[in-house]
Amino acid sequence: MEKGIIDRFEGDLAVVEFDSEMRDIPKKLLPEDSNVGDLLVFDDDSISIDKAGTDKLRNEIEDLMKELFEEE
Repeated sequence: MEKGIIDRFEGDLAVVEFDSEMRDIPKKLLPEDSNVGDLLVFDDDSISIDKAGTDKLRNEIEDLMKELFEEE
């Protein structure tokens, strides 16, 4: 099992970040409701969205942004 985050879409490809490596994955192989920022799980021949993992990442990013832009 491997996990990666959708960084962006370029035409018919999704650019997915795995640790420090970027890979181009054909969009047609991804779940239909895939979006930028989704955490994907690659398990044998299937690809799924880790909804709980995606929500956790989004919350962490939101908290970091609040902290960064917090007025003193």
